[in-house]
Amino acid sequence: MDLLRAPLLGRLLRWRHARTLFQIPLLLLSVLMILHGFFGPSLAPKNLATTITWVHFRGALVLVLLVAGNFFCLACPFVLVRDFARRFFRPVRNFPRYLRNKWLSVSLLIAGLFVYELFDLWSRPWWTAFLIAFYFVAALVVDGFFKHASFCKFVCPIGQFNFLASTLSPLEVKVRDQAVCTSCRTKDCIRGRRDPVSPLVVIQRGCELALFQPRKVGNIDCTFCLDCVQACPHDNVGILARVPASELTTDAMRSGVGIFSRRKDLAMLSLLFVFGALLNAFAMVSPVYAVESWLAQMMNVTHEAPVLGVLFVVALIVEPVVLLGVAVWLTRLSIDKSPISLLVRYSYSLVPLGFGIWLAHYSFHFLTGLYTFIPVMQSAAAELGWQFLGTPLWRLTGLPVSTVQGLEYGFIFLGLLGSLLVSYRLAEEDSPVKPMRAFVPWAGVAVILFAAAVWLLSQPMEMRGTMLGG
Repeated sequence: MDLLRAPLLGRLLRWRHARTLFQIPLLLLSVLMILHGFFGPSLAPKNLATTITWVHFRGALVLVLLVAGNFFCLACPFVLVRDFARRFFRPVRNFPRYLRNKWLSVSLLIAGLFVYELFDLWSRPWWTAFLIAFYFVAALVVDGFFKHASFCKFVCPIGQFNFLASTLSPLEVKVRDQAVCTSCRTKDCIRGRRDPVSPLVVIQRGCELALFQPRKVGNIDCTFCLDCVQACPHDNVGILARVPASELTTDAMRSGVGIFSRRKDLAMLSLLFVFGALLNAFAMVSPVYAVESWLAQMMNVTHEAPVLGVLFVVALIVEPVVLLGVAVWLTRLSIDKSPISLLVRYSYSLVPLGFGIWLAHYSFHFLTGLYTFIPVMQSAAAELGWQFLGTPLWRLTGLPVSTVQGLEYGFIFLGLLGSLLVSYRLAEEDSPVKPMRAFVPWAGVAVILFAAAVWLLSQPMEMRGTMLGG
């Protein structure tokens, strides 16, 4: 299946201005959220900034990533503003070589998780609006100084989340026929298509994330921008169906990313993706308050920051070191590789389970607060004197918790199944004769994390950002 050859949707996606068409509504919505966050009600469930950001955006994001792919990066409003700014100035610098990796985005993702919990961003419209505005500024500043899509590839925490989650997607931007690319001499998919009269003039840019289509494997670092589709003179790039998570089981050299088993930074991002999912879920269930109170008494502190710091250290350092250390030690009994190389290689097997946890968590808030945007929009219109949307229907919430909880467990189980399949495939490649010896330790890690996730999501969940609570 090739989505670009679908009768109506394919024609729309092949249109040169399709991305702009998708970006404009999200830009207008972002501006509305910023304005309402700064000047609207201070109560989070009645403010567009908090309701749409923390209830609807995150839930819709993971669901789209699951069923289709990284289409939110395709419609990213930050890039639209950046592209408009580049009409007036063009950056000439390359992003610093020592930052061309995922370490900066790993740090920013940890900082984002910490700030979210410390300042309760889900309950603060003003700070949520500030965060959205700051994102626009950051994209403008980074890509104003540096060429290509440096912000997307090396900085943006949301983008890194999308890249990893989209490894589980059923669609991939990919060449249709490798033979066509072999005979191609212009390489427009990465260099861009140039004016035949003035070769220095680029009339259609190629991939800004340095993904050369014939050697691209999977969705890592792919924003689904479709620039390669527009640039290819042979119409040889499509959005093709593939087996989800298949890119996690291969270790070939891939354009723009290299070899997975040599990417310590990408492995660390994957582990943060997994253990951060558990940490973020734990921070939203009722038992966290008892744990924080106990830690505060033990540490004799009254401020939340040191308590959160301890929780983050335990969840993101201590637990991974213990669990993964044991798994690596057991794996070395059957595979003669260095501990670091084993850790890097098998860390990718946990990505499906991590995505299952994020999916369960975010879809819970999204589905239980599915209709909450309606009364918030009605209220915002009424504040401006526009009554055409009617009286706010604050009783609207979403699906019953009992219904959604079954879906949560299903998502986590699918994530576990994906992790088991990926880890077994890796074990088969490393130890073809006795793959179970390498498989069992990582299967054990996945099962332990699965059990922890099930326990967490069976606890009373804070209904943050909805009229049901928070």
